[in-house]
Amino acid sequence: MPARTPRKQPTTAKPRTAKPKKVAAAPAPEAVAEVVDAVSADLNTTWRTAFAAAEEKQAVDIHVLELRGITTMTDVFFICHGRNTRQNQAICDEIEQKIKEQNGERPLAIEGQAHGEWILMDYGDMVVHIFSEKAREYYDLERLYRDAKRLVL
Repeated sequence: MPARTPRKQPTTAKPRTAKPKKVAAAPAPEAVAEVVDAVSADLNTTWRTAFAAAEEKQAVDIHVLELRGITTMTDVFFICHGRNTRQNQAICDEIEQKIKEQNGERPLAIEGQAHGEWILMDYGDMVVHIFSEKAREYYDLERLYRDAKRLVL
């Protein structure tokens, strides 16, 4: 029978000391304003194109919410609903086609198009939500993001 090797005794861990974090200096307000103006100009054409496309397919109750400073996931929510799932799919197709033609952008992802109850189109800086009327009442994104600035055409 082979000899057993002795077990190592547990050592007491030394407490870690937190290293001070380096904090970057905040950018000048003028630089931030220039960036916001440049981004606003880009978003302006995208959401306006989406607005016109949704109106063309008779989308109901269109709202555009600016989410900068409220969330980091996107800058703009574009919210509307259709009267049935086929209309929602048509609105989705029209928005995708018009933004591609006029702005040269394609969505990063489209979810829910097959069912049409809640279609989500992710353009990175803008997320388009196309709901059925029932789903829109249930999720009520306008109430959830009530602090957001409403963009108007």
